[in-house]
Amino acid sequence: MIYSLFDSAVAYQPTEAEQAEPVPPIEAVLFDFSNTIFKLIDVGTWLQRVAAETGRPLDAALIEKTAAQLGEAYRIPEVAALQVGRDKSAEQHRRALLGWFEHVDFLQGVEAEAYAAIAAPDAWVPYPDTEPLLRELRRRGIKTGIVSDFPWDVGVHMEYFGLDDLIDVRVVSYQFGTEKPDPVLFRTACERLGVDPRRTLMVGDNPAKDGGAAASGLRGYILPGEARTGERGLAHVLGFLD
Repeated sequence: MIYSLFDSAVAYQPTEAEQAEPVPPIEAVLFDFSNTIFKLIDVGTWLQRVAAETGRPLDAALIEKTAAQLGEAYRIPEVAALQVGRDKSAEQHRRALLGWFEHVDFLQGVEAEAYAAIAAPDAWVPYPDTEPLLRELRRRGIKTGIVSDFPWDVGVHMEYFGLDDLIDVRVVSYQFGTEKPDPVLFRTACERLGVDPRRTLMVGDNPAKDGGAAASGLRGYILPGEARTGERGLAHVLGFLD
């Protein structure tokens, strides 16, 4: 039966009874990783680590110059093209970033070391409100998972900060050769958690990628895409559970 002439495309089909019933309560929360519950160290810190590893001199002026060059190089057509689909595999991601770094003076010849500095366990750090929220969800018996576009297992970063036991499942793009909003990623996370997608909340910062969870029946909470240095605003997630 047609209920609307302008239904959105969906990757699931609720029953007529489910469509008429009250919206079910949230039983599980999925999180994007980058810029949602963890953030990459700032550019200055990263460059200082590269300098320490390679013995290259670095001062404040060179940090500023290199940061500007990174932005300029990212807009070079062939560099931008490399970034498309880069999280589908570890190989694609490495090729994309090394192809970017080779256009930056300070990083030329040490691209591999620069990449290693980004992949280090402590190169990604949790926001101040990440652990409090995850612990509160655990206390309430809410299942948790990560669905993220990333080229390696983000568990290495969570383990470094002692948070790996607060996430029940991790579904990462490189494992499937696809990126969000592919429904397979959201569906797999829900299946592994043993929860109905309609009882699951997806939290992220990208309307197109993370918001795409809605096509699989999940609800979504999209954070502003700004680069936060303080709390991320994660406590608002609890409002969906009341």
